[in-house]
Amino acid sequence: MRLTRLFSAVEATAHCDLPCGVYDPAQARIEAESVKAIQEKFQGSDDEVFKMRCVLIKEQRAELVKHHLWVLWTDYFKAPHFEKYPHLHELFNKATKQAGAAGGKGSMDPAEGQKLLDHIAEIDKIFWETKAA
Repeated sequence: MRLTRLFSAVEATAHCDLPCGVYDPAQARIEAESVKAIQEKFQGSDDEVFKMRCVLIKEQRAELVKHHLWVLWTDYFKAPHFEKYPHLHELFNKATKQAGAAGGKGSMDPAEGQKLLDHIAEIDKIFWETKAA
């Protein structure tokens, strides 16, 4: 075996360092559902310690939403997808901002959590259309 073949580069794409090929918007959706549920629990409580815990945990979940969305955006979706769905970049931008300071991380309003879930639902629909193709 030639040494150049042994060390040749092989392109692999996946959401982790091992090209397992497993992608699903459900990961982002589950974390976003948690964000909204925590926002609702926060609104229903008068316990300041509980409310502080809500904020901390919600922000962790919102960061995970952003992570899962970025993985889909940067690793799963490819140029042909963005050509077929020209609004996909804007949709991901809106969704990740909604998970961040503009919504999930920046608000305790469950309506903001619902907006995040709505963006993810639209991404999910497109995702499954690309899987069926």
